[in-house]
Amino acid sequence: MKLGLGLYRHQLNDDHYRFARQCGCTHIVAHLVDYFRSSRGNRPGDQPVGDHAGWGVAGDPDALWTYDELAGLKRDINAAGLQLEAIENFDPAHWHDVLLDGPQKQRQLENLKTIIRNLGRAGIPVMGYNFSVAGVAGRVKGPFARGGAEAVGMDGPCEVPMPHGMVWNMVYDTEAQPGVVPPTTPEQLWTRLAGFLEALLPVAEEAGVTLAAHPDDPPLPTIRGHARLVYQPQLHRKLLALRPSPANALEFCVGTVAEMAAGDVYEAVDEYSRAGKLAYVHLRNVRGKVPHYRETFIDDGDVDILRVLRILKSNNYNGVLIPDHAPQMTCSAPWHAGMAYALGFIRAGLQAIGN
Repeated sequence: MKLGLGLYRHQLNDDHYRFARQCGCTHIVAHLVDYFRSSRGNRPGDQPVGDHAGWGVAGDPDALWTYDELAGLKRDINAAGLQLEAIENFDPAHWHDVLLDGPQKQRQLENLKTIIRNLGRAGIPVMGYNFSVAGVAGRVKGPFARGGAEAVGMDGPCEVPMPHGMVWNMVYDTEAQPGVVPPTTPEQLWTRLAGFLEALLPVAEEAGVTLAAHPDDPPLPTIRGHARLVYQPQLHRKLLALRPSPANALEFCVGTVAEMAAGDVYEAVDEYSRAGKLAYVHLRNVRGKVPHYRETFIDDGDVDILRVLRILKSNNYNGVLIPDHAPQMTCSAPWHAGMAYALGFIRAGLQAIGN
């Protein structure tokens, strides 16, 4: 197994690459969507939770991620002694009507195909995505972790209707008409996902890119009135069976699975790693279940992280692990300290199990 670090767009620079190497990382997972640029509730240096107004404005619908941009990012990361493992999350500006089944759906599917081909040409092996209308919504921040460290949690269901012009918790149309997006049913969402996979997986297979699906976070049956896809561990199985392919895999999030109201996190880790369907792994710890949970330091929650690592090793998982979130530590560099703590624990755990 390989130790990696996820970096937001504003962190894709030499200082953060050096930080990753100093923490023992060998791989990077990069976010190209900017969740902080215009958000009221997100601050650079913390975990994005936003508010009912979302995470801010999505990117430029006509500015697809080009080969030159992706190859340049990979070149810079390689120059720092690291490998670029994945891009995480499409920009809502590029696929809002794929999620909403809107009038631009076919054009946007073609644009996503272009992005996948550009990733393949640049030699980036994984594209992580979260097929969700409401996205990551309903989370809160507070002094939830040990010692009063700021962390992410949830205090109850989030069913505030989503306004027109918003999807995936970001605004793609700043001039949208008043009103709210009609609720999405489970049947509608699974049908849309099936169409997405049918269109993109052949392109991904040809390009040598794995599409890696993240489970719904928070993992509730609905958020803001919209159905969710993978909010119980067994629903990963349904997603993989929609269109069997070596390029159809999981961006497996241990913390999200642990938050799920049913199922066993260790059984889920075992099932999907044994099946060889983990493209990469998010590793964090939590206490509690939806709709009331708290993220914790990686050594202080309900999940036995060393047990997870042992299961992964026993099933010959040899991919990348990243701490997707970490509590913010009380110092002048809260994000860096929290991530260094998580990375140190994971690195020591990997050594302890003889990785």
